[in-house]
Amino acid sequence: MEHVPPPAEELARLDRELAELDARRAQLLTRRAWLLAALRPPAPTAAPGWNPSAWGAPAAGRPGAPAQPWGYVPPKQPSAPRSAQNVLLTLGGLLLTIAAIAFTLVSWGSMGIGGRSAVLALVTAGALAAPAVLLRRGLTATAEALAALALVLTLLDAYAVHAVAAPDTDGLGFTAVAAGVLAALWTAYGLALGKLHLPLPAAVVLAQWPLLFGAWAAGAPALVVGWALLATAVLDGAIALWGKGTGTRVTACVGGSVMAFSALMVGLTLSVTASGPLGALAPGALLLTGAAAALAGAWRAPRGFARAGGVVAGLAVVAAVGGVPAAAVPEDWGVLAYLSAGLALTAVVRTGLPRNAVLGVLVASAAVVAGALAGALPGLAAVLLGPVALLSDVWAGSPEGFRAALGSTLPWTGLAAAPVVLAVSAGLLGSAYRWWPSPARIAAPLIAREEPGPAGAAAYGAGPAGSAGAPGAGTPEAGGAAVPGAGGEPGAGTAGTGGTPAPGASGAEAPGAPGAAAPGASGGPWYAGGRAGAPWYAGGAPAARRRPSGAALRGAAGAGAAVLGWGALLLAGAVLNVPYAVAVAGETVLVAGLLALAVRGAGSGRDGSAAVPVTALVVALAGAVSAGLLSLASEGASYAVFGALTALFAGASVRAGAGVVRAVFAVAATVGGTVLTGFAGRSLELAPHEAAPLVLLVPALTVLFGARLRRNPVALPVELTGALGALVAVGLAVPDAPFLALVLALCGLLAAGAAVRPERRPVAGYLAAALFVLATWVRLTASEVSFPEAYTLPVTVPALVVGFLRRRKDPEASSWTAYGPGLAATLLPSLAVAWTDPDWQRPLLLGVAALAVTLLGARHRLQALLLLGGAVLALDGLHELAPYVVQVAGALPRWLPPALAGLLLLVVGATYEQRLRDARRLKDALGRMR
Repeated sequence: MEHVPPPAEELARLDRELAELDARRAQLLTRRAWLLAALRPPAPTAAPGWNPSAWGAPAAGRPGAPAQPWGYVPPKQPSAPRSAQNVLLTLGGLLLTIAAIAFTLVSWGSMGIGGRSAVLALVTAGALAAPAVLLRRGLTATAEALAALALVLTLLDAYAVHAVAAPDTDGLGFTAVAAGVLAALWTAYGLALGKLHLPLPAAVVLAQWPLLFGAWAAGAPALVVGWALLATAVLDGAIALWGKGTGTRVTACVGGSVMAFSALMVGLTLSVTASGPLGALAPGALLLTGAAAALAGAWRAPRGFARAGGVVAGLAVVAAVGGVPAAAVPEDWGVLAYLSAGLALTAVVRTGLPRNAVLGVLVASAAVVAGALAGALPGLAAVLLGPVALLSDVWAGSPEGFRAALGSTLPWTGLAAAPVVLAVSAGLLGSAYRWWPSPARIAAPLIAREEPGPAGAAAYGAGPAGSAGAPGAGTPEAGGAAVPGAGGEPGAGTAGTGGTPAPGASGAEAPGAPGAAAPGASGGPWYAGGRAGAPWYAGGAPAARRRPSGAALRGAAGAGAAVLGWGALLLAGAVLNVPYAVAVAGETVLVAGLLALAVRGAGSGRDGSAAVPVTALVVALAGAVSAGLLSLASEGASYAVFGALTALFAGASVRAGAGVVRAVFAVAATVGGTVLTGFAGRSLELAPHEAAPLVLLVPALTVLFGARLRRNPVALPVELTGALGALVAVGLAVPDAPFLALVLALCGLLAAGAAVRPERRPVAGYLAAALFVLATWVRLTASEVSFPEAYTLPVTVPALVVGFLRRRKDPEASSWTAYGPGLAATLLPSLAVAWTDPDWQRPLLLGVAALAVTLLGARHRLQALLLLGGAVLALDGLHELAPYVVQVAGALPRWLPPALAGLLLLVVGATYEQRLRDARRLKDALGRMR
């Protein structure tokens, strides 16, 4: 009997097959189009031509027009086969060099003095003369190879002269003289044959050794060796600036860098190890001369080299000037001398040095200050992290001094100058913050001065804005934006391509160079801060976009002053080893001051920068943690410090404006209160699980506080912090089950209290139910109750009540959502236990309950009740009837079960269509249920 689908089902099947055919046809058409495109010949390389209207470029023949149309690809030029020739020449020169060395070192003794001199003179002269002939014939590569061979031969000549003519002379002295002679010879040779690339760099390399080896041979002291190295470096610098050829300049630059570094290292070592101020003067003179040479080279050097020269000069000046007073004070205080010298370098902004050299000197000054501050970091880290060791022995007793509480083994006497370094740096940054923009106005000429680049870019502030062609007017290629501060003053920035003045720009356009001022330019200088809260990247030109705004710089100075001042006071207490009580009180007072700064800065917004209040807030939190840990050594100090911190943060949260800062203050106050409740439990000598209910006092207060604040942004962070405190209480109660059940129940009560508010109900309501159920389970487990219904019924009953209320509110809600979880929570575990229960009571009660659920589902047409109850009832009945079925099956003949199965199949087959209709009606009936 073949099953024929209904017309509607067959029509849907046909539609699906037609849609699949259409999709396959579209795929094949796409593939066909791709294959056709792949078989076509490739398009020509060159574009159709230059389109001035499309790209905004000048017409052909006008200034600025490209030489070739857009898309033009120049034809490849045939390359000369130079690689094989170079390999052959290199191998040939190498073999000749090896042969010459072998002849000089091995076969020298088999010839007389005349023969030896003649051979070497003849070969060297021929090697030196051959490149000139080869260059006239255009054989440059061959000439270079022979010049290299001649270089090796001249070195061998020098060795031969020393071995034969002057064997008793000092080797270092002879080497110095020979290097000088060879350097002069190869310099003249390179200048005579200007097309050769090797002689002049070789002369530069040879010129590195005469002074050094000469001083070494004479047994000169280290200072003289340093002067010899410095003189060689100066010579290299001159060659690097005025030398002929790129290879010569590069070689001189590398050699000069190595020699200058060596000379400065010699001077620095002698200055640091000097026995007194007078002993540091001579090394200081060497360092100052090196600094002068570096600055002299920076006048003509490119930008990168000029800045590097400024850095070297600045560091050398600091080492020279600071080394004299450093030698007169104890070793621990020498850092102040170098710090003072580094800070004095900032006066270079008032000099006439080139801009890049000045920037390099300022980088050196910043590096010196950073190095001095880095020396104070170990002590500051010990002060902040040392109290962590007190966690292992809380309330062991007040230590004698601050250092004893830290438990650090640092040499505190060697850190005597560290607080002064931090205080001086903090004072300077604070002064810059207080008297802004005076410091920025001093540095304005440096920032405004810009050297013209190769493309004719304008210089910042080089001329009046608006004058045609004046420096500072910019070029059309500058990007179409002006430097911040364009307002008709010097330094108006660069002009861009066609446009209109930006809103807020007060300067006029430059005739002949139309452009627009930077957005938001108000006529004031860049360091004035601009709009309150304006981002530092709001400038127009690329250089201006890289420059932070005045407000950001001022905020950074204020933030740095706050951090360094706080660190100076902390470190001073440790260095002076103040009493423990003074240290604890001092750290708490510092936290109070930082909180006042954070609250005041957050409310003013006077300078448009949030750096100072945010930094004060972060440092206050770190200081609060450090002070709290430090107070753990004494019970009284712990209560005093955490009580004060809680009050301070609570007061700051009241005074602060709405926002993140206020929420942070409130959260910190909540944490402090939670810690105080823990201290109370310890003072009452309660076990951790007995103190857990006491810890819940603060979470209870946060629930009340949240109900009072309602939708205030501070309420949610405070309540979440209270929830974390409740979690801590649960963790404390874990070792004791009855107390754990009590704490869970109390937590559920708090969650239920929070769920009274509509905005917290979606989360707090379910959390309260879960906590109550979990508390019940823990209590039952502690009472050794093993019946599963005792654990499942407390879940089922509330779940069914919630489902009933939901169905009343929404009659269209599914019964699986409303009643399914609650019924399954009890019926399924009970069914699993009933299948292994030998008694009859549990299966009977389970069957009665399942029958009642099934009847209720059939009566109210609820799918979940009908199916769950029926399934559990059938499985429970099967479990109870299974023994009897087994007994009956054992008593029947063995042929009867197959016969009954066949009869059943025949009946089903004969009534197949009727059974299908019955199954569809049953499916439709179940589908109509909710």
